[in-house]
Amino acid sequence: MLKRSTVAAVATAALVAVGLAVPSPAAAAPTRAQLALRWAPIHHQDVDATGSHALGGRADYITRVDFDGDLNGRNNWDRAGQPGTSMAAAVYYSVAETSSHWYITYFFFHPRDWVDHPFFETEHENDGEGIMFAIERDGSEYGVLRGAVSVAHTNFYSYTPSGSTWTTGRETVDGTLNFATSPHDSFSHPVTAQEARGHGLKAHPQYAINGDGIIYYPSTVSETPSDGNDRDVRYQLIDIFAPGGLWAERDNTSLFAHLGTFAGDTSGGCGSGTFGCGTNSANAPWGWDDGDDLPGRGEITTNPAKLSVEYFTIPGGVSRSYTYNPYSSAAAALSAAAKTAPRVVD
Repeated sequence: MLKRSTVAAVATAALVAVGLAVPSPAAAAPTRAQLALRWAPIHHQDVDATGSHALGGRADYITRVDFDGDLNGRNNWDRAGQPGTSMAAAVYYSVAETSSHWYITYFFFHPRDWVDHPFFETEHENDGEGIMFAIERDGSEYGVLRGAVSVAHTNFYSYTPSGSTWTTGRETVDGTLNFATSPHDSFSHPVTAQEARGHGLKAHPQYAINGDGIIYYPSTVSETPSDGNDRDVRYQLIDIFAPGGLWAERDNTSLFAHLGTFAGDTSGGCGSGTFGCGTNSANAPWGWDDGDDLPGRGEITTNPAKLSVEYFTIPGGVSRSYTYNPYSSAAAALSAAAKTAPRVVD
């Protein structure tokens, strides 16, 4: 009697002989961390080194919320200027899933939102802007990116890549989301950019480096720019829902003044020589809001399928039922609190 392994080998040879493909073991689905790394943007950060509040350009570096070693939002302006304080690059992310799409939010943090003149504009401690990518689960390993919505202060801007099937919905598509190849992996990544000082975020080149600037690349390691004109700096991706992470600290009153809004005060010279300094003036992703649009406060991150349907016309629609959404357990509380939370003007 032939052994089972011999029978299998004979059967395989017979299939090959008649030209039939031999089924391969199914590839493991990517983890959420792998999805986030695959679609993370190549990020252009404009840098302004003028004025004392610029810290020689360091005030425009992206970094961790706890870059200074603690989770006190009211000392970040002050600590950003202290010698030896780390400005290692980091970007936060969260993933939500339906049967039809993945939605990945990326959050960019700066310790200062600053100005270098005394007229009209205010500055404030902490700054949080970002972007949400909607990725169709088309059967390929990582899917295909169909649309994006970015946060620039209190306004949202929508984009589609060339060839996307998504088009203008209730909101007009504001431009094309371009791609570039990273020297640190084999993928083509979307390209985003932030302005200096106020750090509004849009698709590149709607914002672009003007003179000095940093180009950040997604990675699993965190590097610190050599100066304000470093064109190859890797940033580390950090899961918002990691144990002890940003979401776990959402009720920490040293870090957050109220739902999704970072605590910040006027200490350390914020507002000195300028029009003024705002307090409690920056948002985490679950606090982002474009008050002129239908989606509620935070829904760009907490209910991205709903926001996508509002912003885009989508052939075939999208599933509105989440198979994974770590914000869902707190959705009712978030919705109720959002109705009474003060609107933050970033």
